[in-house]
Amino acid sequence: MKKIFSLLAIFFLINVASAQAADNYKMTGVVVLSRHNIRAPLVDKDSALAKVTPHKWIKWTSAPAELSLRGGEEETIMGQYFRRWLVSENLITENYLPAEGEVRFYANSRQRTIATAQFFSSGMLPVANVRVERKFSTFDKMDPTFKPQLTFVNDKFVALANAQIKALFADKVPTESYRLLEKVLDFKDSKIAKTEGLTHFRDEPFEVLFKLGDEPVTKGTLKLANQAADALTLQYYEEADPVKAAFGHKLTFGDRQKISAIKTFYDGVLFTAPLVAVNIAHPLLQLINDELSLDRKFTFLCGHDSNIASVLAALEVEDYSLPKTIERKTPIGVKFVIEKWRGADGLDYAKTELIYASTEQLRNKTTLTLENPPMIYPIKFKGLTQNADGFYRLEDLQQRFQKAIDAYYAFSTEENKAA
Repeated sequence: MKKIFSLLAIFFLINVASAQAADNYKMTGVVVLSRHNIRAPLVDKDSALAKVTPHKWIKWTSAPAELSLRGGEEETIMGQYFRRWLVSENLITENYLPAEGEVRFYANSRQRTIATAQFFSSGMLPVANVRVERKFSTFDKMDPTFKPQLTFVNDKFVALANAQIKALFADKVPTESYRLLEKVLDFKDSKIAKTEGLTHFRDEPFEVLFKLGDEPVTKGTLKLANQAADALTLQYYEEADPVKAAFGHKLTFGDRQKISAIKTFYDGVLFTAPLVAVNIAHPLLQLINDELSLDRKFTFLCGHDSNIASVLAALEVEDYSLPKTIERKTPIGVKFVIEKWRGADGLDYAKTELIYASTEQLRNKTTLTLENPPMIYPIKFKGLTQNADGFYRLEDLQQRFQKAIDAYYAFSTEENKAA
């Protein structure tokens, strides 16, 4: 009995300390960089995915590459959670109607990103009739702000970038994941195996190609394996029957993480080497840094996993592996959240997190509340120090953004002089 009272006393003291810490800060704004939610993969009768398995992919509720109906539901649920959370922090009121300039919703000009932002806004601000800003009137073009394109390339950049990629990833080729993926796809019986003789995803050295104005690309079977792994992961989110989602195979949660690891590896190779990251993330780094300097209450930027991967890499985050998800780095619908706080000392602070629905929450379409929240994972930065309450000085975080922005200009200016 004495032990129970001791534990209760400890919990009481922890809760009191947390409450006191919260009383020392007031939320003043939030900036979110989001990945779109569940979309249909690029599958049609002539696609590569139609050739990697003898099985038929599920019938989706949307056209290829567009947000699925389930993706819209999931994003609305997440928007509703943000509403509850931000109301509890007194940043907004229930049924908040923002004044001009108090909120900003800006998405890449693709259907899945525009729709994600729209569904999120409907959950968070259900009576505000939010307008989602986009650069192009159509929904099939990549906005340069979100397109992970290279805006400077020369021989020195190519050599240094490939050296960084080799150092980071040459010994991390997901061989075991390849073998599992082949088994699930029944790859040996696929059209590509029969017509082209490709029966295995090769553990070959990969080469990344860099072209001005384009995304980094890689040759070999890594790209094909990534497409298949991505489609299988999306199919698992969308299809209620887990066995059907794996073409009749019974997979463990760990098996699905292994398959998804191929995509994590692919994104890492293409988008997260330091020199590549500061190049392709440059427009978003500038945009987010500008938003952090404003008095705006809420900013929602909607792009892709490549955007989040490159931004985090450019900002030199500490390595992480997300819990309770089969996608360990940038899961579907994930948000990189920067919270702005004013301390009782009059100084500005920031908290940084990845907020995402767990795989179980996604598959069950779980209602997210303050009592049953999504996954909230703190993001830390190499070389930056948090205070005892887990906050960074906002100016320190903005200096980290500026460091990445300056790194871009240093190399691109050198490239222009060489040209």
